[in-house]
Amino acid sequence: LLPREDVSTLKPVGKEVTERLEYQPGELFVKQFVRPEYIKPSEDGLTAKRVIAPLPAMPLEKSIAGASLLTHLLVSKFVDHQPVYRQLEIFKRQNVNINYSTVSGWIKDAMVLVDPVYNLHCKEVLNTGYLNADETPIKVLDKDKKGATHQGYYWSYYDTQKKLALFDYQPGRGSVYPKAMLCGFKGYLQSDGYDAYEAFDKIEGVTTLCCWAHARRKFFEAKEYDNINAEKILTQIQQLYAIEAHCRAQCFTPEQIKDHRQEHSIPVLNTLEQLLKDLLAKALPSSPLGKAIAYTLRRWEKLCIYTTNGILQIDNNLVENSIRPIALGRKNYLFAGSHERAQDAAMLYSLFATCRLHNINPEHWLTHLFENINSTQKGNLHLLLPQNYTPVST
Repeated sequence: LLPREDVSTLKPVGKEVTERLEYQPGELFVKQFVRPEYIKPSEDGLTAKRVIAPLPAMPLEKSIAGASLLTHLLVSKFVDHQPVYRQLEIFKRQNVNINYSTVSGWIKDAMVLVDPVYNLHCKEVLNTGYLNADETPIKVLDKDKKGATHQGYYWSYYDTQKKLALFDYQPGRGSVYPKAMLCGFKGYLQSDGYDAYEAFDKIEGVTTLCCWAHARRKFFEAKEYDNINAEKILTQIQQLYAIEAHCRAQCFTPEQIKDHRQEHSIPVLNTLEQLLKDLLAKALPSSPLGKAIAYTLRRWEKLCIYTTNGILQIDNNLVENSIRPIALGRKNYLFAGSHERAQDAAMLYSLFATCRLHNINPEHWLTHLFENINSTQKGNLHLLLPQNYTPVST
């Protein structure tokens, strides 16, 4: 920018730079692959053949949808929680009209590409010795009852050591579903107090433990009924969490965490257990406090197991954090169109959650997957997993 007065005879002595952050909406564009075509005659000159470069591997053959567009549609829906119809309205403002059925077909075909990577991801998540587990509801349209929805569930599993999240859609909340998913699993399985997980108590090689966050929540709820006694219990639980915070601040190794818990957490737990037993004799069984105490004492052994191994967490909060994007999405698109589409969403929730845990841009990763999935040999599919993706430096 030049001054309004004449400076043609002057020499600049410096410059002043002022910055403003602006926004340019994303745009759709047509990418052309120009391939020169040649005719090459044979040595005898009697025949000739057409010579042209092959097209790069495309995510969807015979489709105009490129890798970046497919990525944008899926990331917008499952990360930014924008239903497809809203995305199409945004496209219209850019004078691009695409039928909803066309986009739905693209998304359905794209899921076929993601499926083998998701299956490999499942194996990697379940190949661990310690999992957090939880479940959250999702409404699914019932094809047999017009306008009605079915209550399905996303069962979530989290490998805290490798920071891998896994979601599995199932139509119900019974123990049969996690038992099928975790068939062959050996190690620690941490969950809330839901009865379905008790089925693993009888499986050899599986040690079940419970979550202090769920127990603590019940005493917060009991404060309105008996604030004094609920606060006494919450104070003890807070000491347990302070010990955990100290271990994190000191960057303790698992062995150091175990030793620190044995020295400091066990005495707090012993005091807390006695307090709970004393109050149980006084509290009404049907009261919020009575129910909270009974819930905790019934699971006492499982609530204390975390002190025996430094890799174990005091609660299930890590897996609960991975579920939050589902809750946000649920508010925006309300339900899944079918059981099949709900499982498609589970695949992307798993992989996008893992991207977040590894600080990977989901758009960069998914574009990379779509650009390479059809040219990657089966034995190298693991290279396309989010945790194995290396961002390209710019």
